[in-house]
Amino acid sequence: MYVRAYLRASTKEQDAERAREQLEAFANERGLTIAASYVENESGASLKRPELFRLLRDSRPGDILLVEQVDRLSRLNAEDWDSLKKMITDRGVRVVALDLPTSWMMMKSDDELTARMMDALNAMMLDMLAAIARKDFADRRRRQAQGIKKAKAEGKYRGRPVDAERHQVIAEMIDRGLSWSQVTKATGASRSTISRVLNERRATITE
Repeated sequence: MYVRAYLRASTKEQDAERAREQLEAFANERGLTIAASYVENESGASLKRPELFRLLRDSRPGDILLVEQVDRLSRLNAEDWDSLKKMITDRGVRVVALDLPTSWMMMKSDDELTARMMDALNAMMLDMLAAIARKDFADRRRRQAQGIKKAKAEGKYRGRPVDAERHQVIAEMIDRGLSWSQVTKATGASRSTISRVLNERRATITE
């Protein structure tokens, strides 16, 4: 069994490798070593992810696909998620995500009955989190489109639409206690962008 880490971010400005240390620590705590890492900057809402499919081609039955969060693996619509899930199943790969505790037992499955039960439970939870990740992606895109439409109607719209997923990453990093300088270094975002993200979040919370 090999553990293969998958690290993804949506844009070139984001640091796809930001979770590497966390994934390595998770594996080490369980006496495992990450055999290979696959890093790319592609949208989780698209199946056009060459590194993910290279990981699957390299994998053998029983190997672990390790991700930080389920949304790093998928923000896909239902049809595309079913396609990806079939590829994973056909390769005999087990998905383990740090935000999905039911998946952690997939790394140790000595008892066949327990392994099969946990596999079924984990598949259900994986589907649920993948659906939530897709809904979150669709909701943010919808709110973004509504905001742009309103701004255009008021004559206030300027420039390209914001990168909603990048803004989400910035907000999450601030929530985890990272400094603005650390966020800037990891994402390439300016301090004005970080300020705008936080202001937008506060406005959303008070709505």
